[in-house]
Amino acid sequence: MQFRDLKKQYEVLKLSIDAAIHDVIVNTSFISGPQVAELERQLAAYVGRKHCITCGNGTDALSMALMAWGIKEGDAVFVPDFTFFATGEVVSFEGATPIFVDVDEDTFNMDVEKLEEAIKVVLEEGKLVPKLVIPVDLFGLPADYEKIEAVAKKYDLKVLEDGAQGFGGSLNGKRSCAFGEISTTSFFPAKPLGCYGDGGAVFTDDDEISEYLKSIRVHGKGSHKYENIRIGWNSRLDTLQAAILLSKLKAFQDYELEKVNKVAENYETSFRELQHVMKTPAIPESFYSSWAQYTIQVKDREIRDRLQNFLKEREIPTMIYYPIPMHRQKAFEGNKLYQLCPVTDKLCETVLSLPIHPYMELEEQNYIIDSVKEFFG
Repeated sequence: MQFRDLKKQYEVLKLSIDAAIHDVIVNTSFISGPQVAELERQLAAYVGRKHCITCGNGTDALSMALMAWGIKEGDAVFVPDFTFFATGEVVSFEGATPIFVDVDEDTFNMDVEKLEEAIKVVLEEGKLVPKLVIPVDLFGLPADYEKIEAVAKKYDLKVLEDGAQGFGGSLNGKRSCAFGEISTTSFFPAKPLGCYGDGGAVFTDDDEISEYLKSIRVHGKGSHKYENIRIGWNSRLDTLQAAILLSKLKAFQDYELEKVNKVAENYETSFRELQHVMKTPAIPESFYSSWAQYTIQVKDREIRDRLQNFLKEREIPTMIYYPIPMHRQKAFEGNKLYQLCPVTDKLCETVLSLPIHPYMELEEQNYIIDSVKEFFG
């Protein structure tokens, strides 16, 4: 059994993916081939943005957004404490200070009340200038952007959506990567829409920001590649990856998103009788998840570790996203903690992610469900 079965996906999409790869090789357009521009067009249309700028990976996408806004030393950037390291890493890389904000225990996403508390503490201290909020669409569920954007507007902060795990999710019909002034996503293979290597994208409706991002992803180029008008870097999406993503994007829209939600619904229905011993993911009204992960919560770490070992013995793969809070990462040990994050501390001890993907057979799903039920007696 696979945690996210990319082999099965390839078997289903083999003819389309092989043809797409063959076309790139035959035409030798390995860098910035026509498939890249076509992918950007389709992604922008799907998300509902004016511009899509692809790049080398999701971390670069975040960094490019921070560069576009000139985020620098002395700036405060508010990020969730419970998420992957890159969201805070890019802030420090630009010389700014990540401010870790606790999350909501039900949705795993940034707690809006805690966000405002953190902003107030930073303002009262007066050492840093609050500039930006980076909510994360964790595990496929969009953050509560309506409330977050209201708080950001109140304190004159920009919002950068980190949709690395959220592509395909939505809030009130508005799709992930359409929130904030700029949004980003990742095409890491295990993401809801993944390629066969690294890849990422930035979305915006701002023409000037779009042109800036297109420049810095290719060494700060101007009107042609040998005119360099600013210092940039090399972060282009390979044509091969774009071709693969075009094939996968069609399947994602046609049926994958619907199928992975059916798997999640089966989990939810089947686990209702275990609500006294484990907690299933909450999807609030008007929200729709793309289910990058299906993450349950149990009472404590001892139970979590025993359950993980129990499932491993039955050849059911599981993952812990995430075992260490951002504020406890060694790389951030010199950073001041502006608020305690008890929910994040608890989640890191009690979460466990079960296999989920669009190609899970019902027999596999029921084997996982029965095994979890057996563990709890």
